[in-house]
Amino acid sequence: MQLKDLEKWNKNLPNTNKMPVLFLGHGSPMNAIEENEFVNEFRRLGQELVTPQAILCISAHWETSGTCITAMNHPQTIHDFGGFPQALFDVQYPAPGSPELALETQKLVTGTAVHLDDKWGLDHGSWSVIRHMYPEANVPVVQMSIDYTKPAQYHYDLAKELAALRNKGVLIVGSGNMIHNLRRVAWDKLNAPFAYDWALEAREKMNTAILTHDHQTLIDFKKQGTAFDLSIPTPEHYLPLLYALALQDDHDEVQLFNDEPVGGSLSMTSLKIA
Repeated sequence: MQLKDLEKWNKNLPNTNKMPVLFLGHGSPMNAIEENEFVNEFRRLGQELVTPQAILCISAHWETSGTCITAMNHPQTIHDFGGFPQALFDVQYPAPGSPELALETQKLVTGTAVHLDDKWGLDHGSWSVIRHMYPEANVPVVQMSIDYTKPAQYHYDLAKELAALRNKGVLIVGSGNMIHNLRRVAWDKLNAPFAYDWALEAREKMNTAILTHDHQTLIDFKKQGTAFDLSIPTPEHYLPLLYALALQDDHDEVQLFNDEPVGGSLSMTSLKIA
């Protein structure tokens, strides 16, 4: 892409009213094709929000050394899972990409290098939820990767550099799960309350920090004790939350939804910042 293309994109995307920011608990890939209370909320969001010019999604399922962003015109639908019904593998989400948004994002971020990627696409962390919001796949989607070599503060600071996109009609979405311990799933309690006291404790502390704008507690998740350690055994599903929270400004309010456990050790908690 040439600089003139970026200038054209900026001209075609004049400043807009500030877009909200979302963190979506995506849960099982099966949420892409099942009917439940969680996907009903994703659909409601799609109907409620002003249709964005584009979506920038930070998914738990794209980890890289360094920070990358998809920059192709036609991202592939990635089925990055196994052991599920064929109907799930048959799903395609042919949303266009936006090389222009990728380049604009690369230009905005000065604290680190953002590498343009032409090989990844849309993994299930993005398409399994976005397809409910925009089923016609008519909104361009780009994905930004999670640099697994960097600490939480890096991701929070990086996200802050994306703030200008909110005024360009771009919907920024973090997709993961705040509490995500697959090894402790209680298969006999899939639709029951949390099976463990530590999960309940972590959920209450996380929600309180979110609602009181106590971001530092959430950035310092490794210092919060056993409940957080068990709820976040690996950080990739948690870090997209920090991307969303970093974009909250003094005029934004936070609304929690889908604040429910599944499997005893997972949470579907999602939030809208607007």
